[in-house]
Amino acid sequence: MVAQEAHAHGEPQGFIRKYVFSLDHKVIGIQYFFLALSAVFVGMFLSLLMRIHMIWPTASIPLIGEIKPETYLSLLTMHGTIMVFFVLTTAPQSGFGNYFLPIQIGAPDMAFPVLNMLSFWTTFVAFVVMLAAFFVTGGAPLHGWTGYAPLSALPSAGPGEQLGADLWITSIAIFCIASLMGALNFITTILDLRCKGMTMMRMPLTCWAWFVTAILGLLAFGVLLSAGILLLLDRNLGTSFYVPLVVVNGQIMAHKGGSPLLWQHLFWFFGHPEVYIAILPGMGVTSQLLSTFARKPIFGYRAMVYAVMGIGIMGFMVWGHHMFMSGMDPRSAFAFSLMTMAIGVPSAIKTFNWLGTLYKAKIRLTVPMLFAIGFVSLFVSGGLSGPFLAQPAIDIPLHDTYFVVAHFHLIMGVAAIFGIFAGTYYWFPKMFGRMMNSKLGVVHFVITFIGAYAIFMPMHYLGMSGNPRRYSQFTEVNYLHGL
Repeated sequence: MVAQEAHAHGEPQGFIRKYVFSLDHKVIGIQYFFLALSAVFVGMFLSLLMRIHMIWPTASIPLIGEIKPETYLSLLTMHGTIMVFFVLTTAPQSGFGNYFLPIQIGAPDMAFPVLNMLSFWTTFVAFVVMLAAFFVTGGAPLHGWTGYAPLSALPSAGPGEQLGADLWITSIAIFCIASLMGALNFITTILDLRCKGMTMMRMPLTCWAWFVTAILGLLAFGVLLSAGILLLLDRNLGTSFYVPLVVVNGQIMAHKGGSPLLWQHLFWFFGHPEVYIAILPGMGVTSQLLSTFARKPIFGYRAMVYAVMGIGIMGFMVWGHHMFMSGMDPRSAFAFSLMTMAIGVPSAIKTFNWLGTLYKAKIRLTVPMLFAIGFVSLFVSGGLSGPFLAQPAIDIPLHDTYFVVAHFHLIMGVAAIFGIFAGTYYWFPKMFGRMMNSKLGVVHFVITFIGAYAIFMPMHYLGMSGNPRRYSQFTEVNYLHGL
């Protein structure tokens, strides 16, 4: 059903039809926005619990009690999953994209309003199923947000790997379905519903970012959905896609012939494009804001378009750099290393064009502009550690250390969040009809910007000193000696 057929303009609508099961792209965008906001509160609360435990490992937290090592791993798993899927993927693409894409290309609505509504409510169901993992017997899973097999494939592997892990996998599968519906909608809207005269090379860079992100989602989430279904089959129907012949607690498992590396390949084939699914919309928002508040056209529009296309294409060619420690053939490692360094070229083009836009400009340092400049700073700071991890000889000693935590939090986490903040401050008056307080916005920016660097920059040094990630406490082993 096309947009024009989906809306019965002039007919009265009740509250449920207008604000809950709405077909209006603006309402759906706001629904995604508040869903992501709810996920932020949950994800950051889990992060706070992790930090408290690392500082005071034996502390008893009110209503929670003492956090055990297995509980810490569950917090880590759920924090990463919620932030990656329900915040970084949902807010900039589904939230801002749904609201502003039709407006910016002159379309009356998204191409498939009913599918748009179904996509949101499917995402909502996925979030509820994810949260339900906290409340079942055994609690949430502890296999990490990457869900590595065979730990995730064997219900007997540890606490939380029973029903909690099934709910986690089911939630991811439901989210993949929602994302596929949304991606189809975005692509069709851009290709078919642009207004007269709006050629592809006249589209705003935000629309180009949403377009390429939708293509990435269409290609990547289907792979993750398939991988998740196979994982559920391994766990519940006795198949052996990911589980070799293993012994757990002295007992031979009823599996053989599978390969844990299959899961790694399938997951990271999705996982690295997911980095760009999270960051590309922020790049688009930053491009628009820098141009707006520098009061000049974006420098090198065509180069920016080709750069975002290049990032999207090469994003599917570098997943192996996550697997240098898996026994990969050195020739394959060399190819993945080369492509990983090459993907820095279009990223550098975008960075230099942002700086070119600011050169000799009459800049207005509004709150959205501050967050856009902060995005560029964090993107560069986080990206500069990427070439180190792209080298197998360097990645091997840094693998699973806090160096990796610093890298992906700066470039994928905090930079993407700054893009969301920039878009929120810029578009809030359009979305809600009210201006935000500029003075409080500046305070928010200063605290967040300084705090992000204060938290994550020292982690590079921790990682280079051998401090491992995912350890619930360091008081028993002197990993920090000499720091």
